Amino acid sequence: MSNKTPNPTDNEDRYRRIWDVVAGIPAGCVLNYGEVARLAGLPGRARLVGRALGLAPRSMRLPWHRVVNAQGQISFKPGGAKYRRQCELLEAEGVAFVDGAIDLEAHAPSRALDRMLWGP
Repeated sequence: MSNKTPNPTDNEDRYRRIWDVVAGIPAGCVLNYGEVARLAGLPGRARLVGRALGLAPRSMRLPWHRVVNAQGQISFKPGGAKYRRQCELLEAEGVAFVDGAIDLEAHAPSRALDRMLWGP
């Protein structure tokens, strides 16, 4: 076990990398927390993604709603205000839920161009 004290600038850098990935998720697309962490160069740090999103300044206007869990589901308590808000935002972008889950492959950012050219 390390006695190293976390450096606040280390966390700021990690958060900034996570925020950059989330900012780049196109409308109508979703990524799971683990994939955001991987793309930010932080593999295995899915929980850090949730923490970073919770600490993001509102002025950044991040599309936080485009991040879901590995099962393609919203992580907030079903029926709660945050859950409903995330559903509303995703549905407004054309993201479909089937039995409470999103098809992560169908709504992957890598498929955004296909959807724009050929439709869902």
